[in-house]
Amino acid sequence: MADYTHLNLLELDETVSARVATIEGRFGRTSLGTEHIGLTHWRYAPNHHSVSGHRHREQEEIYVVVSGSGRMRLDDEVIELRPWDAVRVAPETVRALEAGPDGLEFLAIGSDRPEGGDGEQVQDFWPPA
Repeated sequence: MADYTHLNLLELDETVSARVATIEGRFGRTSLGTEHIGLTHWRYAPNHHSVSGHRHREQEEIYVVVSGSGRMRLDDEVIELRPWDAVRVAPETVRALEAGPDGLEFLAIGSDRPEGGDGEQVQDFWPPA
């Protein structure tokens, strides 16, 4: 048997929109059978704005914009996002994203540090303008 996994992320079950109608999320770690890498496909509806943010104790993440546009708040700084931008975020940096008028589709890549996860929600991080 070959030591690789091949799948289409859009064929994974979408598990987020039942809780938040303006977001789609597909989590690939289990289906890919990775030992240490997490991969999530996210799709935000046009103008979706995340009020809460999150940070980690240990896990570093990379976000890669696939299509659309938007902004990302990183602690007190806001950056513009466009297709194929990649943003590395240190664990302790609080982050949140918002979609532009065409929506925002991106991949979030992380690790298994620590086992079981270490994300911490930060409420009212990026209040609506």
